[in-house]
Amino acid sequence: MSIWLDVVNYVRLRYEVLEENDSWLRFRMNTEGDRTQQVSVHHVSGPDAELIEISSPVGWADKVDLRRLLELAGTVVVGGAAVVDGVALVKHAVPLADLSIQEEFEHPLQQVVTQADAFERELTGTDHF
Repeated sequence: MSIWLDVVNYVRLRYEVLEENDSWLRFRMNTEGDRTQQVSVHHVSGPDAELIEISSPVGWADKVDLRRLLELAGTVVVGGAAVVDGVALVKHAVPLADLSIQEEFEHPLQQVVTQADAFERELTGTDHF
């Protein structure tokens, strides 16, 4: 649990936190120009390991070309595409055990957010999320 608290504190010090509870944070990050991107980080306990799931929205699923989103997601090393509660997302998970926050959290976080913002720009032409 202390590594999860380290992640929470890391995020609180660097980004604008919009919502949080014991196992989840939603916050905003600046991207290119004056664009911003929302991102959620979930603490997930699995049968074999604890994970941190990073997700960032691309757009409302019914307003996005989901086939094109899957094609775009297939070109990147970090992250995959999903639809949750009607929102198209870029998602990635990292193991929580022995997590080096700077190297093993911040790097994939930046990649997921950059990809989600680029996909949002291409697929919706907006900066809604």
